[in-house]
Amino acid sequence: MPRAGLTTERLVRAGAELADEVGFEQVTVSALARRFDVKVASLYSHLKNSQDLKTRIALLALEELADRAADALAGRAGKEALAAYADVQRTYAREHPGRYAAARLPLDAQTAAASAGVRHAQMTRAILRGYDLAEPDETHAVRLLGSVFHGYVSLELAGGFSHSAPDSEETWAWVLDRLDALLRDPAVLSGASHGAVSGKDHAPKS
Repeated sequence: MPRAGLTTERLVRAGAELADEVGFEQVTVSALARRFDVKVASLYSHLKNSQDLKTRIALLALEELADRAADALAGRAGKEALAAYADVQRTYAREHPGRYAAARLPLDAQTAAASAGVRHAQMTRAILRGYDLAEPDETHAVRLLGSVFHGYVSLELAGGFSHSAPDSEETWAWVLDRLDALLRDPAVLSGASHGAVSGKDHAPKS
């Protein structure tokens, strides 16, 4: 029988809190049972196993992130929208490192399609529409932004930028400025550059 007072939602939120405290990889049904001082068996009426718990935490994190991003993006476009979306990712990771890690959990296709991950993709593409990108450049840009944001945030969380100048805040602003400039330059995004010319233009003059 389910233990009084315990619900799936309460357990998932407690699991998310535990992830922030000890790391997402350390979250298990057993660890959650210890947190509530109950037997592991009493949680199996709410959760299938530890993987089910982690998947539910991932879905919660994606939902929280999407809600924050939607609020931050309201009324913004172009670089303002780009920076707002990026800042949401970075702030959430700082405040909830375990949840942030959970949001990167691989999900099966059906679960992913029903998750807030779809909202994240839609918001990213909405930001990029402000840069007037055609396919496949838009999809390349979606992947670029995800890689840059996640890479920077992960390195920062690990202390990678804390021992040298300039300050990480300055570098973050620099990165966003450069991303904005890149997205505004269709020649660069399409694989050409302003200095690229045809082979015959490189031929030595007689």
